[in-house]
Amino acid sequence: MELRHLQYFKTVAEELHFGRAAAKLNMTQPPLSQQIKQLEEELGFPLFHRSSRAVELTTAGNVFLGQITSVLNQLDRAVDTARHTARGELGKIIVGFVGTATYEILPPAIKEFRAVFPSIDIELRQLSAPNQLTALLNGDIDVGFSHPPVTNYELISRSLKTSECVFAIPKNHHLAEKPAISMSDIKNEPIISLSKEAWPSLYEDFIQICNKNGFHPNIVQESTEYQMVIGLVTAGIGIAVVPDSAKRLFNLDVLYKKFAQDQLTAEWILSYKRENHNPALFHLVHHVLERTDLF
Repeated sequence: MELRHLQYFKTVAEELHFGRAAAKLNMTQPPLSQQIKQLEEELGFPLFHRSSRAVELTTAGNVFLGQITSVLNQLDRAVDTARHTARGELGKIIVGFVGTATYEILPPAIKEFRAVFPSIDIELRQLSAPNQLTALLNGDIDVGFSHPPVTNYELISRSLKTSECVFAIPKNHHLAEKPAISMSDIKNEPIISLSKEAWPSLYEDFIQICNKNGFHPNIVQESTEYQMVIGLVTAGIGIAVVPDSAKRLFNLDVLYKKFAQDQLTAEWILSYKRENHNPALFHLVHHVLERTDLF
């Protein structure tokens, strides 16, 4: 039994006229009649009562029609779903993100994407920058919102945003009156740092700037989260270097000061595996890169 036989039968059953059914199927009546006869022989029972005046469904034919209509409708839905999935309009994307991306990158990107592609399921997983690279290579996530560097050829990365860094200091700090802070000002200051695991490039760039100015930073505490860093600054544990976006964590007890000279830049990137063929991934990457104005 072939699918076309079921479609032929359904059309004849709906029209109850072989001539009209043949025209609807873009074929002539004799081949259609022959196909229905072959189907009846295969089934072992008649589907239609035929006379010179009318065509009617048999009782068995009526039952058969109800069953195969359900099957054909389900098949149509399956084809439609598969077609939309192939176009990337349905499916699932697993998104990895570093904690720092939640303050200005991830929320607007996901919100905007979901508005355009509401049928794509998005699963979010918070992962450190190194763990994201491993997850991307293993296929555990489809895309990652993280920080550079990404040097593996199997991965593609695109810059989303760069931002100047600032010093976060307690409100009552002795540097509070300075309009900008130089590296010499922090030479003997206790430093609270975003950890290397959280932001490898920022961590290493800060140490390099300090070394260039003749000292190694006195890092007394590290954290993977902005909020913890700012909380420790508030407690007077030390000062911190954070992206300018940290100002959004409104805190009356913390002041933000620009660098007097050696500027430090923070960068967010989007990364995915070169050989990832998830159709929905294409839409997410394209959409986010087209809307970096959101960040």
